[in-house]
Amino acid sequence: MNRTVLIVAVVVLACVAGFFAYRAYERDQNSLQIEVGPQGVKVDPPG
Repeated sequence: MNRTVLIVAVVVLACVAGFFAYRAYERDQNSLQIEVGPQGVKVDPPG
């Protein structure tokens, strides 16, 4: 019984961590990106 509860707890924590990691990734994707390279400055607006 204790092993099953531990496995379920680990799976739930992994799912929660994945959800928050995905939200952080999406938030970074919607930010303004500025790149400076040999051809000059490139600005990518959010969206």
